[in-house]
Formats: sequence, structure tokens, C-alpha cells
Amino acid sequence: MTCRSDSPADAADRLHAPAPVRDALHALLSATPQASTTAIGLHREGRRALLVRGSTAHHGGVPADAGTRFEVGSLTKTFTALLLAEQAARGELDLHDPLARHLPAGTALPPNGAVLTLTHLATHTSGLPRLPPGLLRSAAPRLLTNPYARFTTDDVLHTLARTRLRAAPGTRVRYSNFGVGLLGYALTGAAGLCHTSYPALLDDRVLMPFYLRDTGCTTSAPTGGTQVTGHWRRRVRPPFHIPGLAAAGALRSSARDLLTFVENLLDPASAEVPTALRAALFDVQRPRLRLPRGSGLALIWNIRPRRDGSHLYHHSGGTRGCTAFAGFNPHHGTALVALANTAPGAGNTLIQDAYTTLLAL
Repeated sequence: MTCRSDSPADAADRLHAPAPVRDALHALLSATPQASTTAIGLHREGRRALLVRGSTAHHGGVPADAGTRFEVGSLTKTFTALLLAEQAARGELDLHDPLARHLPAGTALPPNGAVLTLTHLATHTSGLPRLPPGLLRSAAPRLLTNPYARFTTDDVLHTLARTRLRAAPGTRVRYSNFGVGLLGYALTGAAGLCHTSYPALLDDRVLMPFYLRDTGCTTSAPTGGTQVTGHWRRRVRPPFHIPGLAAAGALRSSARDLLTFVENLLDPASAEVPTALRAALFDVQRPRLRLPRGSGLALIWNIRPRRDGSHLYHHSGGTRGCTAFAGFNPHHGTALVALANTAPGAGNTLIQDAYTTLLAL
């Protein structure tokens, strides 16, 4: 069911949602007043709803719909994790392989970097800094627009040699775009495709099998599709570019595609996909680390245990022009995705409100 409406209560009724959930959905569509459009996808008790409000830009845009693309930022990492697990299921790699095994020959590692594994990268326990050394300094003139735009693949690999690990691998969780970006290079290497890009590998192994036609790393929408213009404080932002760390944040997607993505994670056994990808849907959800207060980490996904013994998986993303959230609870068969074309920041409560709404479901 697709609903393009200013009345989320109607769609919530079709999901048999209680009044508090209907109220939360209404509030969620209004959680980003600086956005020109907000899109929500919900799955509950085997039913789905897609709710979209607004147009693709504050000025000169067209009406948005369930297939309109947004920059999803770090939600890209959840796709990278699935690609990692898919390649493990194929036997192309082992999750505990050393990173160095799958990087281009001659790539220099930081001190103590020989022990870095693919799992360290996918659980943010590599000890690598959040960003490659020197990136912020070189990106200063573009910090509020496109800080990653001129940081290339060669820059990332050259920078690795002069990186200092902030902790011994496997001993501390430290969120790292740098680490997941490197994971993307390792995955193409493991596939024997050193001259093929991460976007092409992801498209072949994940996006096409799921029929995610709105999703990809290209900066423009597919023919006939629509894409939002990103905003920061209602000011237009240029399309986000992150060529050197594509696996960490380059994807664009729609509410329709993101909901399909998490619906497959809700019930992997029923997913009509190749065997290796179905196995990966299970594997990517397996807890890898236990964190304080009972929380945990799977491959990229954050895990929050619930009092009823179920587990809620969630992740968020943001660029200089868009905000994104995705979460799901397999035990309850519920999922929610939310997108808006305004950057995270003051006055934008989309991520927290989406998380709270998912808990209510």
C-alpha cells in the first residue's frame, strides 16, 4: 500500500495502529520543519504504508512521492555490512580476514595495522579515527557543503600509512567513516574486482537482487525518477559527494526502497533472493559485541534489547543536506524508515522521533 497524503492517520488505520502510534506518525512528518519534504515507510503485522509530505525543494521543486530519492549518508554502512556478509557466505572472504589481505598490493598499513580485520571495520573496533588524517584540514573551505568531494581513493589508501590507531584493534568501539570506507575497498578486492568500484559491486550483489531501483551511488535520479534537493537551514546544499569513502556514505535511496530493504531483514527465510544473500540477511543481525547498559552491535547495526526479550536494530545517517533513519524489530515484525531533505542539527528531531515511534510500534 502506498499513501501520499497529509493525513498519516488514514494509513495508520490501515496498519491497525493504536491512537498513540497515529499521533506519533503525525508528529514524525512534522519533525523537520526546515525540510521541504519528509518521507516515512512503516511495516506492521504484515502490512506496509508509505507516507510522503511536501516537494523536492523549497523553491522550484516537484511533488515528492514514495520513490523520491534522498541522500542517506551513514545508512550506506548497513548496505556495506550486508555486502560483507554476502561475500562471506559465498566463500570469497572470512569475516576475520586481515584487512591487508584484500587491499591493493603494496598498500602500507599504520603501525600495528597488520592485526586489523574486516570484522574490526564492521563493528567500529578498528582503532582508526573517525576521518582520515588531514581530511578536515584540506576540506576546510568546503566544510559546510562537500567536505569529502576531493578526497579520492588514492588519497584514502595513501593516508592509511600515516594513520595512528587510537586504540588496539578489538578493544574499543570508536565510530569510523574511515574504517568502513576502507572496508569497501577490501570487498572489491576480495571479489577479485580490484578495478571495479564499490558502487558496481553493491549494485550487482545487493541492490539488483532486492529490486531496489531507486537506490544507488549516482548523484542524479534514474530516468523518470525524482530526487530531493538537500537543505541546511533552508539554504540549498549541493549534491553530496564522497568518492574516497563511498562505502561509508555515498548512497541515495527512497522510502519505498529502504522499507523493502528492512522488510527483508525482518524475515530473511522468506526473502526471494540468492542463497548467499539470504544467509547474509541472517548473519548481519548476529550480535558481535555487548555494550554498556545491555546494548550491542551486530555488523554495523546498533542493537537495543527490549524488556520482552526482543531486539530492536537501528541506524541513522546524515549529510550536509539530508537526514535518514532505519530500524526494525524481527520478533514483532515491525520496521520504520524516515527521510527528510534537511541536514541534522538544531530543530531537526527526525532521528530521535523515528526511534521513539518504532519503540511504540
